[in-house]
Amino acid sequence: MKKTGQYLIIGSLAGIANGLFGSGGGLFLVPLFTKWSGMEQKRAFATSVAVIVPLSIVSLLVFLWRGKLPFGEALPYLIGGAVGGVLSGLLFRKLSATVLRRLFGILLLYGGLRAVFLW
Repeated sequence: MKKTGQYLIIGSLAGIANGLFGSGGGLFLVPLFTKWSGMEQKRAFATSVAVIVPLSIVSLLVFLWRGKLPFGEALPYLIGGAVGGVLSGLLFRKLSATVLRRLFGILLLYGGLRAVFLW
């Protein structure tokens, strides 16, 4: 029963981040998968993607329903994102968990600094 509560908290935090910021569920998912669920680091990264995709679809539907979806503006980024996703998926298997963890930390640090200092 304790695990179910942890899963609900992890999922809720990821859903809130995804709904408010359009992404960011991995911010909660990866660290909590490794700490609370005892998941191996690389598996946590891959599992977070598997969770974020449905969460993003839910957020997409909410924005679409509310009439706030600028699909035409997003299309070029979607194409580039798909290419980047394929390339990083191929690269993922070649990177160690340490390298992935450091890259993730750098990304979080960069995003946090940008948010605080509004660059």
